[in-house]
Amino acid sequence: MLRFLSIRLWNGLLVMVGVSFISFLLFNYIGDPVNNLLGETATIAQKEALRASLGLDQPLVIRFVRYLWLALHGEFGISYRNLEPVGRLILSRAPATLELSLCAAVLALGIGIPMGVYAGIRRHSWLARIMQVVSLIGISVPSFLTGIILILIFSVELNWLPAFGRGDVVRIGGWTTGLLTVSGWKSLVMPSITLALFQLTLFMRLVRSEMMEVLRTDYIKFARARGIADRSIHFRHALKNTLIPVITVAGLQLGSLIAFSIITETVFQWPGLGLLIIQAITFGDIPVIAAYLILIALLFVIINAIVDLLYFQVDPRVRLA
Repeated sequence: MLRFLSIRLWNGLLVMVGVSFISFLLFNYIGDPVNNLLGETATIAQKEALRASLGLDQPLVIRFVRYLWLALHGEFGISYRNLEPVGRLILSRAPATLELSLCAAVLALGIGIPMGVYAGIRRHSWLARIMQVVSLIGISVPSFLTGIILILIFSVELNWLPAFGRGDVVRIGGWTTGLLTVSGWKSLVMPSITLALFQLTLFMRLVRSEMMEVLRTDYIKFARARGIADRSIHFRHALKNTLIPVITVAGLQLGSLIAFSIITETVFQWPGLGLLIIQAITFGDIPVIAAYLILIALLFVIINAIVDLLYFQVDPRVRLA
């Protein structure tokens, strides 16, 4: 177990160093931070003084080590657009994105897996066929169109839910949440559904196909021949083996909920990291883009480590290997 963890940590460290170097190059060689901070009207002396204070006159290796040291302490420079520390800016936007992604993940897993199990067990029923049709629609329709349709129906026509924003939030220490207010819950409904729909249908189709494959294996046939109840076969034996490949896909997809929530947050003007990175790209805010790149890489490294640990617990073949 310790060797397994050490290998995963070492691989994750190499990934983070590589991503940090790409982020460093992006930070230093796309645009001129001195001109972005001072403007074109600054004198040469002012530019040289700022360049020296930022350490841009030092060798590349020293600058990269300094960049890593500051990144470890959550310091990524000053946002060109907002003129405030990037770390503080990201921390202020992260609760909204994490809250939205968590709700979308709960919807996708809590609904998609049971639907997939049912469709795999009762694959010839009319309800399973309806689920198949709905899953095709969910995968085919782009998320921005889903969001626009939801806004048109529930905001414009029925006036049940707000079309944009996060609603009223409550601050708990350094964290803000809308889960403690009615308007926060109302504002969360449509973005969560929009973000979760693709993942939900993907999990449903994956679990269905894996469930059907497992139910055709010899050990399931042998269990039926021994007279074991169908419920025990389906949920104790088949489902456990079905979840082994699902864990990998679920880990990557749940990470993408945060990394690629950009479209959903833009459609609903959700004040999270997705909307922040869109604004940063529009205005050429390189420090924010570089910090976002590192944050997303760290997120996927952590999720992959958790997936590997779940694999280690669920699949005995990994432990034997």
